[in-house]
Amino acid sequence: MVTNAKLCDRFRGFFPVVIDIETSGFDPKLNAILEIAAITLKMDDNGWLELDETLQFHVQPFANAILEPTALAFNGIDPANPLRSAVDEKFALEEIFKMVRTGIKTNDCNRAVIVAHNAHFDHSFLMTAAERASIKRNPFHPFATFDTASLSGLVFGQTVLAKACETAQIPFDHKQAHSALYDTEKTAILFCEMVNRFKRLGGWPLANVSQ
Repeated sequence: MVTNAKLCDRFRGFFPVVIDIETSGFDPKLNAILEIAAITLKMDDNGWLELDETLQFHVQPFANAILEPTALAFNGIDPANPLRSAVDEKFALEEIFKMVRTGIKTNDCNRAVIVAHNAHFDHSFLMTAAERASIKRNPFHPFATFDTASLSGLVFGQTVLAKACETAQIPFDHKQAHSALYDTEKTAILFCEMVNRFKRLGGWPLANVSQ
């Protein structure tokens, strides 16, 4: 039994932050972030990974962003709906980055890493938006990610988020899917389950091969 386990020791100093972004298309330079959610993770004294803090924002499209009708139909977001209470993308990112930097410091980590389902997509939108907003203190690694689609393909033989959750016996409501907050919560639970399952199977802490 591991006691006094530290998150910073699990992922070589990386602080994992689960992200999901809903957008108006597939091009991070032309299409807008419409929703973003972030969930930080923590580790208990016995080394089990669990969800910690959550932030979520509806986001105003940046000036001259292209809003693809097919993308809006897919995620069901109406960017013009005043009830969204949408904020500027710079404000949303700065608030999330502030939460992440606090988590990095609290857990003695040196940098954050994005955890996401098909992580390249979310990473590219986050990095492009941060550059567009001229945010200089970006706590996330410039290219490293933890992709739960690849990990769940290995662990569960499934790469679709809903199917991976169902295989892992994590309840999944298809009616709530493609909401940034809901997908982030499910991705975070799935990632924790995979990391913790590896630990339950004896894969962590690593065996001392020299012995």
